[in-house]
Amino acid sequence: MDWEQALERWRALQPPRHYLSVSDLTPESAQVVLELAHAMKRATHAGNELVRFERPTPVALIFEKPSLRTRVTLEVGLYQMGAYGVYLSANDIQMGKREAVMDIARNLGRWVHAIVARVFHHGVLKELAEFSGVPVVNALSDYEHPCQALADLMTIQERKGMRPLQIAWVGDGNNVCHSFSLLAVMLGHTVRVATPEGYEPAPAIVQQAQAIGQKTGGSLHLMRDPIEAVAEADVVYTDVWVSMGYETEREVRARQFTPYQVNRPLMRLAHPDAIVLHCLPAHRGEEITSDVLDGPQSAVWDQAENRLHTQKALLGLLLSTGSHP
Repeated sequence: MDWEQALERWRALQPPRHYLSVSDLTPESAQVVLELAHAMKRATHAGNELVRFERPTPVALIFEKPSLRTRVTLEVGLYQMGAYGVYLSANDIQMGKREAVMDIARNLGRWVHAIVARVFHHGVLKELAEFSGVPVVNALSDYEHPCQALADLMTIQERKGMRPLQIAWVGDGNNVCHSFSLLAVMLGHTVRVATPEGYEPAPAIVQQAQAIGQKTGGSLHLMRDPIEAVAEADVVYTDVWVSMGYETEREVRARQFTPYQVNRPLMRLAHPDAIVLHCLPAHRGEEITSDVLDGPQSAVWDQAENRLHTQKALLGLLLSTGSHP
Protein backbone atom coordinates (compact mmCIF):
# COMPACT_ATOMS: atom_id res chain seq x y z
CA MET A 1 0.00 0.00 0.00
CA ASP A 2 1.28 3.48 -0.84
CA TRP A 3 0.25 6.72 0.85
CA GLU A 4 -2.21 7.87 -1.81
CA GLN A 5 -4.02 4.53 -1.78
CA ALA A 6 -4.26 4.59 2.00
CA LEU A 7 -5.57 8.15 2.08
CA GLU A 8 -8.15 7.42 -0.63
CA ARG A 9 -9.43 4.36 1.24
CA TRP A 10 -9.44 6.24 4.54
CA ARG A 11 -11.48 9.13 3.18
CA ALA A 12 -13.97 6.77 1.53
CA LEU A 13 -14.74 5.17 4.91
CA GLN A 14 -16.03 8.37 6.55
CA PRO A 15 -13.14 8.23 9.03
CA PRO A 16 -13.28 9.48 12.62
CA ARG A 17 -12.30 13.04 13.44
CA HIS A 18 -10.72 11.92 16.72
CA TYR A 19 -9.19 8.72 18.10
CA LEU A 20 -10.28 8.57 21.73
CA SER A 21 -11.30 4.92 21.69
CA VAL A 22 -10.76 1.85 19.53
CA SER A 23 -14.51 2.03 18.94
CA ASP A 24 -13.92 5.19 16.88
CA LEU A 25 -12.63 2.82 14.18
CA THR A 26 -14.41 0.24 12.08
CA PRO A 27 -12.82 -3.04 11.01
CA GLU A 28 -12.16 -1.45 7.62
CA SER A 29 -10.61 1.79 8.90
CA ALA A 30 -8.54 -0.10 11.49
CA GLN A 31 -7.14 -2.27 8.72
CA VAL A 32 -6.23 0.80 6.65
CA VAL A 33 -4.21 2.15 9.58
CA LEU A 34 -2.48 -1.20 10.10
CA GLU A 35 -1.70 -1.79 6.41
CA LEU A 36 -0.27 1.72 6.16
CA ALA A 37 1.77 1.13 9.33
CA HIS A 38 3.30 -2.02 7.81
CA ALA A 39 4.18 -0.06 4.66
CA MET A 40 5.62 2.84 6.65
CA LYS A 41 7.76 0.47 8.70
CA ARG A 42 9.23 -1.09 5.55
CA ALA A 43 9.92 2.37 4.12
CA THR A 44 11.54 3.66 7.32
CA HIS A 45 13.78 0.59 7.55
CA ALA A 46 14.79 1.22 3.94
CA GLY A 47 15.74 4.82 4.73
CA ASN A 48 12.64 6.40 3.20
CA GLU A 49 9.38 7.92 4.43
CA LEU A 50 5.97 7.44 2.83
CA VAL A 51 4.54 10.61 4.35
CA ARG A 52 6.20 14.03 4.46
CA PHE A 53 4.11 17.08 5.29
CA GLU A 54 4.82 20.03 3.02
CA ARG A 55 3.80 22.78 5.45
CA PRO A 56 4.75 23.28 9.12
CA THR A 57 2.64 20.83 11.13
CA PRO A 58 2.75 21.35 14.91
CA VAL A 59 1.09 18.80 17.21
CA ALA A 60 0.51 19.44 20.92
CA LEU A 61 1.71 16.55 23.11
CA ILE A 62 0.03 16.81 26.52
CA PHE A 63 1.51 14.48 29.15
CA GLU A 64 -0.08 14.37 32.59
CA LYS A 65 1.65 10.99 33.14
CA PRO A 66 5.31 10.12 32.52
CA SER A 67 6.23 8.04 29.50
CA LEU A 68 9.12 6.47 27.60
CA ARG A 69 7.61 4.70 24.57
CA THR A 70 4.69 7.06 24.00
CA ARG A 71 6.68 10.29 24.10
CA VAL A 72 9.70 9.09 22.14
CA THR A 73 7.71 7.36 19.41
CA LEU A 74 5.45 10.37 18.98
CA GLU A 75 8.27 12.91 18.79
CA VAL A 76 10.42 10.73 16.53
CA GLY A 77 7.48 9.80 14.31
CA LEU A 78 6.36 13.39 13.84
CA TYR A 79 9.92 14.44 13.02
CA GLN A 80 10.26 11.66 10.44
CA MET A 81 7.09 12.92 8.72
CA GLY A 82 8.22 16.53 8.68
CA ALA A 83 5.95 17.56 11.56
CA TYR A 84 6.94 18.37 15.13
CA GLY A 85 5.62 17.92 18.64
CA VAL A 86 5.11 20.68 21.21
CA TYR A 87 5.59 18.91 24.55
CA LEU A 88 3.42 20.10 27.45
CA SER A 89 3.86 18.48 30.85
CA ALA A 90 1.32 18.49 33.66
CA ASN A 91 3.19 21.38 35.30
CA ASP A 92 3.23 23.40 32.09
CA ILE A 93 -0.53 23.77 31.76
CA GLN A 94 -2.14 22.22 34.88
CA MET A 95 -5.34 21.32 33.07
CA GLY A 96 -8.43 22.02 35.14
CA LYS A 97 -6.41 23.82 37.84
CA ARG A 98 -4.57 26.77 36.36
CA GLU A 99 -6.98 26.92 33.43
CA ALA A 100 -10.17 25.17 32.40
CA VAL A 101 -9.77 22.28 29.97
CA MET A 102 -12.18 23.86 27.50
CA ASP A 103 -10.13 27.07 27.46
CA ILE A 104 -6.88 25.18 26.91
CA ALA A 105 -8.56 23.31 24.06
CA ARG A 106 -9.76 26.53 22.42
CA ASN A 107 -6.26 28.01 22.60
CA LEU A 108 -4.47 24.95 21.26
CA GLY A 109 -6.97 24.62 18.44
CA ARG A 110 -5.83 28.03 17.14
CA TRP A 111 -2.14 27.06 17.12
CA VAL A 112 -1.68 23.36 16.39
CA HIS A 113 -2.98 20.83 13.88
CA ALA A 114 -3.75 18.07 16.40
CA ILE A 115 -3.62 17.27 20.11
CA VAL A 116 -2.24 14.02 21.51
CA ALA A 117 -2.95 13.69 25.22
CA ARG A 118 -1.85 11.21 27.91
CA VAL A 119 -4.17 11.92 30.82
CA PHE A 120 -5.49 10.57 34.11
CA HIS A 121 -9.18 10.96 33.33
CA HIS A 122 -10.86 9.96 30.07
CA GLY A 123 -13.34 12.83 30.37
CA VAL A 124 -10.51 15.30 29.76
CA LEU A 125 -10.00 13.84 26.30
CA LYS A 126 -13.68 14.24 25.48
CA GLU A 127 -13.55 17.87 26.55
CA LEU A 128 -10.43 18.54 24.47
CA ALA A 129 -12.15 16.96 21.47
CA GLU A 130 -15.33 18.97 21.98
CA PHE A 131 -13.68 22.38 22.16
CA SER A 132 -10.38 22.25 20.26
CA GLY A 133 -11.61 22.05 16.65
CA VAL A 134 -8.65 19.81 15.69
CA PRO A 135 -8.15 16.03 15.89
CA VAL A 136 -7.52 14.67 19.39
CA VAL A 137 -5.73 11.36 19.99
CA ASN A 138 -5.83 9.35 23.21
CA ALA A 139 -2.26 8.50 24.19
CA LEU A 140 -3.55 6.82 27.38
CA SER A 141 -6.36 7.45 29.83
CA ASP A 142 -7.76 5.59 32.78
CA TYR A 143 -10.28 3.93 30.43
CA GLU A 144 -8.39 3.08 27.23
CA HIS A 145 -4.99 3.00 25.53
CA PRO A 146 -6.01 2.77 21.86
CA CYS A 147 -2.62 3.65 20.34
CA GLN A 148 -1.09 0.71 22.18
CA ALA A 149 -3.74 -1.60 20.73
CA LEU A 150 -2.78 -0.65 17.18
CA ALA A 151 0.85 -1.60 17.87
CA ASP A 152 -0.30 -4.84 19.49
CA LEU A 153 -2.35 -5.94 16.49
CA MET A 154 0.36 -4.86 14.04
CA THR A 155 2.80 -7.11 15.90
CA ILE A 156 0.37 -10.01 15.84
CA GLN A 157 -0.12 -9.57 12.09
CA GLU A 158 3.66 -9.52 11.55
CA ARG A 159 4.18 -12.71 13.52
CA LYS A 160 0.96 -14.62 12.82
CA GLY A 161 -0.57 -13.22 9.64
CA MET A 162 -4.20 -12.29 9.19
CA ARG A 163 -6.00 -15.48 10.28
CA PRO A 164 -8.28 -15.51 13.35
CA LEU A 165 -6.36 -16.45 16.49
CA GLN A 166 -6.90 -17.62 20.06
CA ILE A 167 -5.53 -14.89 22.32
CA ALA A 168 -5.10 -15.02 26.10
CA TRP A 169 -4.99 -11.92 28.29
CA VAL A 170 -3.66 -12.78 31.76
CA GLY A 171 -3.78 -10.34 34.67
CA ASP A 172 -5.57 -7.04 35.22
CA GLY A 173 -8.54 -6.10 33.02
CA ASN A 174 -7.27 -2.54 32.77
CA ASN A 175 -7.25 0.24 30.18
CA VAL A 176 -4.80 -1.62 27.94
CA CYS A 177 -6.96 -4.73 28.16
CA HIS A 178 -9.99 -2.64 27.17
CA SER A 179 -8.48 -1.30 23.96
CA PHE A 180 -6.71 -4.51 23.04
CA SER A 181 -9.86 -6.61 23.48
CA LEU A 182 -11.98 -4.24 21.40
CA LEU A 183 -9.51 -4.14 18.51
CA ALA A 184 -8.71 -7.85 18.57
CA VAL A 185 -12.41 -8.75 18.47
CA MET A 186 -12.95 -6.13 15.77
CA LEU A 187 -10.38 -7.95 13.63
CA GLY A 188 -12.00 -11.33 14.20
CA HIS A 189 -9.94 -12.85 17.01
CA THR A 190 -11.10 -14.76 20.07
CA VAL A 191 -9.88 -13.16 23.30
CA ARG A 192 -9.93 -15.03 26.63
CA VAL A 193 -9.38 -12.69 29.58
CA ALA A 194 -8.35 -14.27 32.88
CA THR A 195 -8.44 -11.96 35.92
CA PRO A 196 -8.93 -12.26 39.66
CA GLU A 197 -12.44 -11.49 40.87
CA GLY A 198 -13.07 -7.76 40.86
CA TYR A 199 -10.47 -6.96 38.21
CA GLU A 200 -12.47 -7.80 35.08
CA PRO A 201 -12.75 -5.40 32.14
CA ALA A 202 -15.49 -2.79 32.53
CA PRO A 203 -18.98 -4.10 31.70
CA ALA A 204 -19.41 -1.45 29.01
CA ILE A 205 -16.26 -2.69 27.24
CA VAL A 206 -17.49 -6.28 27.42
CA GLN A 207 -20.82 -5.25 25.91
CA GLN A 208 -19.08 -3.29 23.15
CA ALA A 209 -16.82 -6.22 22.33
CA GLN A 210 -19.72 -8.64 22.23
CA ALA A 211 -21.65 -6.35 19.88
CA ILE A 212 -18.61 -5.96 17.62
CA GLY A 213 -18.01 -9.69 17.62
CA GLN A 214 -21.49 -10.40 16.32
CA LYS A 215 -20.49 -8.58 13.13
CA THR A 216 -16.86 -9.72 12.81
CA GLY A 217 -16.86 -13.26 14.17
CA GLY A 218 -14.54 -12.32 17.01
CA SER A 219 -15.43 -12.90 20.65
CA LEU A 220 -14.48 -11.98 24.22
CA HIS A 221 -14.66 -14.46 27.08
CA LEU A 222 -14.07 -13.71 30.77
CA MET A 223 -12.70 -16.35 33.15
CA ARG A 224 -10.79 -16.76 36.39
CA ASP A 225 -8.34 -19.52 35.52
CA PRO A 226 -5.17 -18.43 33.65
CA ILE A 227 -4.54 -22.07 32.71
CA GLU A 228 -7.88 -22.19 30.91
CA ALA A 229 -7.16 -18.90 29.14
CA VAL A 230 -3.66 -19.86 27.94
CA ALA A 231 -4.44 -23.44 26.85
CA GLU A 232 -3.78 -23.74 23.09
CA ALA A 233 -3.41 -19.95 22.77
CA ASP A 234 -1.59 -18.40 19.82
CA VAL A 235 -0.84 -15.18 21.70
CA VAL A 236 -0.37 -14.57 25.44
CA TYR A 237 -0.55 -10.95 26.66
CA THR A 238 0.07 -9.56 30.13
CA ASP A 239 0.56 -6.17 31.75
CA VAL A 240 1.69 -4.84 35.12
CA TRP A 241 -0.41 -5.70 38.14
CA VAL A 242 -0.17 -2.18 39.58
CA SER A 243 -0.80 0.55 37.02
CA MET A 244 -0.07 4.24 37.61
CA GLY A 245 -2.56 5.61 40.11
CA TYR A 246 -3.02 2.30 41.96
CA GLU A 247 0.25 2.24 43.92
CA THR A 248 -1.56 2.16 47.27
CA GLU A 249 -3.03 -1.22 46.28
CA ARG A 250 0.34 -2.84 45.59
CA GLU A 251 0.39 -5.32 48.49
CA VAL A 252 -3.21 -6.42 47.98
CA ARG A 253 -2.79 -6.79 44.24
CA ALA A 254 0.48 -8.71 44.59
CA ARG A 255 -1.31 -11.38 46.63
CA GLN A 256 -4.30 -11.61 44.32
CA PHE A 257 -2.34 -11.65 41.06
CA THR A 258 0.45 -14.07 41.97
CA PRO A 259 -1.30 -17.04 40.28
CA TYR A 260 -1.48 -14.96 37.08
CA GLN A 261 2.25 -14.67 36.45
CA VAL A 262 3.26 -15.46 32.86
CA ASN A 263 6.12 -17.92 33.27
CA ARG A 264 7.53 -20.97 31.51
CA PRO A 265 5.13 -23.50 33.06
CA LEU A 266 2.15 -21.39 31.95
CA MET A 267 3.57 -20.84 28.45
CA ARG A 268 3.95 -24.62 27.98
CA LEU A 269 0.15 -24.76 27.82
CA ALA A 270 0.01 -22.42 24.80
CA HIS A 271 0.84 -23.46 21.25
CA PRO A 272 4.58 -24.14 20.85
CA ASP A 273 4.86 -21.22 18.45
CA ALA A 274 2.77 -18.84 20.59
CA ILE A 275 4.08 -15.32 21.02
CA VAL A 276 4.18 -13.24 24.20
CA LEU A 277 3.16 -9.58 24.37
CA HIS A 278 3.64 -6.97 27.10
CA CYS A 279 2.97 -3.25 26.62
CA LEU A 280 5.83 -2.30 29.03
CA PRO A 281 7.20 -1.20 31.39
CA ALA A 282 7.54 -4.72 32.79
CA HIS A 283 8.09 -5.64 36.42
CA ARG A 284 10.33 -8.65 35.94
CA GLY A 285 9.54 -11.42 38.36
CA GLU A 286 6.03 -10.13 39.01
CA GLU A 287 3.57 -10.37 36.10
CA ILE A 288 6.18 -11.94 33.82
CA THR A 289 9.48 -13.74 34.35
CA SER A 290 12.67 -12.60 32.65
CA ASP A 291 13.15 -15.91 30.88
CA VAL A 292 9.81 -15.41 29.11
CA LEU A 293 10.22 -11.68 28.49
CA ASP A 294 13.67 -12.22 26.96
CA GLY A 295 12.94 -15.66 25.52
CA PRO A 296 12.39 -16.83 21.95
CA GLN A 297 8.61 -16.47 22.14
CA SER A 298 8.74 -12.81 23.14
CA ALA A 299 7.54 -10.28 20.57
CA VAL A 300 7.69 -7.47 23.11
CA TRP A 301 10.48 -5.45 21.51
CA ASP A 302 8.84 -5.55 18.07
CA GLN A 303 5.64 -4.52 19.81
CA ALA A 304 7.38 -1.51 21.37
CA GLU A 305 8.92 -0.49 18.04
CA ASN A 306 5.56 -0.73 16.35
CA ARG A 307 4.21 2.08 18.51
CA LEU A 308 6.28 4.31 16.21
CA HIS A 309 4.85 3.01 12.96
CA THR A 310 1.20 2.73 13.96
CA GLN A 311 1.13 6.22 15.47
CA LYS A 312 2.74 7.64 12.33
CA ALA A 313 0.09 5.96 10.21
CA LEU A 314 -2.76 7.14 12.42
CA LEU A 315 -1.52 10.73 12.70
CA GLY A 316 -0.72 10.91 9.02
CA LEU A 317 -4.31 10.00 8.18
CA LEU A 318 -5.93 12.19 10.84
CA LEU A 319 -3.77 15.21 10.01
CA SER A 320 -4.52 14.84 6.30
CA THR A 321 -8.29 14.81 6.80
CA GLY A 322 -8.79 16.99 9.89
CA SER A 323 -9.24 20.75 10.07
CA HIS A 324 -6.20 23.03 10.48
CA PRO A 325 -5.87 26.33 12.34
